[in-house]
Amino acid sequence: MIKSELIARLANENPHLTQKDVERVVSVILERMIGALEDGGRVELRGFGALSVRSRPARTGRNPRTGEAVDVRAKHVPFFKSGKELRARLNADGDE
Repeated sequence: MIKSELIARLANENPHLTQKDVERVVSVILERMIGALEDGGRVELRGFGALSVRSRPARTGRNPRTGEAVDVRAKHVPFFKSGKELRARLNADGDE
């Protein structure tokens, strides 16, 4: 599902809200999540999972085309850890 599909589905499920309002709400939520991660925080959505930021040290990589050594700078990357409920639903056999 992409952002526009999420907005359309939420707008259909909530006819009292305009699509523009739903789009604004989704954008604000995502911006707040990004802001929290930028500040070094963590975003936890119970039952779904948690987003955090991890640091990757500088390293020497390889250009896959030429095999030449390339310096890769240190960086911060988002990390997602799925919640218990999400894992359970993804791994349900249907015989419960």
